[in-house]
Amino acid sequence: MDISIWGFAALAAAAVLVGFSKTAVSGANTVSLAVFAAVLPARESTGVLLPILIAGDVLAVLTYRRHAHWPTLWRLFPAVAGGVVVGTVFLMWADDAIVRTSIGAILLLMAAVTVWRRRAPAGEAEPAGGPHPEGPAPQKGPSRFRDPSRLKGPSYGVLGGFTTMVANAGGPVMSMYLLSAGFRKLSFLGTSAWFFLIVNTSKVPFSVGLGLIDAHSLLLDAALVLFVVPGALIGKLAVHRINQRLFEQLVIGATVLGGLQLLLR
Repeated sequence: MDISIWGFAALAAAAVLVGFSKTAVSGANTVSLAVFAAVLPARESTGVLLPILIAGDVLAVLTYRRHAHWPTLWRLFPAVAGGVVVGTVFLMWADDAIVRTSIGAILLLMAAVTVWRRRAPAGEAEPAGGPHPEGPAPQKGPSRFRDPSRLKGPSYGVLGGFTTMVANAGGPVMSMYLLSAGFRKLSFLGTSAWFFLIVNTSKVPFSVGLGLIDAHSLLLDAALVLFVVPGALIGKLAVHRINQRLFEQLVIGATVLGGLQLLLR
């Protein structure tokens, strides 16, 4: 791949952001997705970015492995698998412009739905007891934290599998699902970490089969993966300084920014 010094610098900065997003603000790596797609051809960029994301997932699991909510993960995985298969078929015929437009529209839709669902009526307060370490905040009476419906989990799972396969953009979809379910910071990050380590690893054979991962892309990954580590360390230090409301706003803001970048590019 013919990449300028400035292009490599942009990819390195995006790799740092991948590490930060995995340990602090999930969904922020949609900016990294846009940077990779700007420096490299859009389709090829997904193959280069995938091993970088897996490296970030490993660091996130090592950091938050005890905070995962496995019942939520087991409910999502079957639908995600279906979405990955649909995404693979989609990539067989879709060009770069169609991929960018489709993913950007989905991200903006997910952000809008989540903002609408999380608007609490006047006088409604958060559940007593503060953050819940093992999953969604408990409900006692009216609350803005709502458990996912039986249809919402599969819907988000299919969308997450589809978007993560075609553009490595499943992070915002998963973020919107966990936010709408009322997950607090640590359980949010722990559940996301395990989810994407498993899903991204399972995508590798599909990406190799589509020609998105090859010896050239792995060589570039070997140079970029070192930049993921400092980003993850910065995220680990920063996450405890970010309150819950700001955390949610940053996740939604990163989702909107990523969606707009894909639509307007």
